[in-house]
Amino acid sequence: MKKTILKILAFFIIGMIGGIFAEEIFWPYFVERPFFYKYRLEQTPIYVTERKEITITENVALKEAIEKVKSTVIGVRTETKKGETLEGSGFVLTSDGLMVTLADLVPRGSNFSFFVDGEKVHFQILKRDLEENLALVKIKKENLPTKSFADLERLRLGERVFLVGVVFDTEGIPKKVVNEGIVKSFDKNLIETNIFENKNLQGSVLFDIEGNILGINQVQKTGQVTTIPITQIKQFAGF
Repeated sequence: MKKTILKILAFFIIGMIGGIFAEEIFWPYFVERPFFYKYRLEQTPIYVTERKEITITENVALKEAIEKVKSTVIGVRTETKKGETLEGSGFVLTSDGLMVTLADLVPRGSNFSFFVDGEKVHFQILKRDLEENLALVKIKKENLPTKSFADLERLRLGERVFLVGVVFDTEGIPKKVVNEGIVKSFDKNLIETNIFENKNLQGSVLFDIEGNILGINQVQKTGQVTTIPITQIKQFAGF
């Protein structure tokens, strides 16, 4: 019995020594020989974890940006003299209630309603510029959230951009929606995106992944979203 156990132990020890010898000495020696070298397997770096971390980081950043920007968006609903209903958005410029929207959404002689988080607020239209399609409005509400403006010199073709705006349901209740796309082209007067939307997202806000506001959106007859740059808005508002 003892002899059998000793034989098993001996085979086990010899096997271990053989395995270590093959892994540490025998195989490394032969794999570097000219004949074997060209057939050796290269270790390719695996970046799955790193890519996953980048994706998670971007998603978290985007969620935070959307939450911050959407809090600055104001709903606009207008009944014109002709009986038309115009719906769209604008956004807060200053915490004391200065906001900007599109002049197309607030034509003279109409009845206007402005909504902050679903609540109708009092307002005063300060000025309109029909050529630039901008209107400056003072809403009577304090301590409103604001967001920083983007540096358009850092804007690049193909950059991911996002919009958030207010739409009204069949009962006239405002709610906020988002969309995303890329910068198709831009200059100092206009940013063109590859986003297509409904007309009721006129006046929605375009922003980058960091939550910096790029401008206010117009929806063309084709549905394409173009943006009046923040530089023009600041100049119009006297910033």
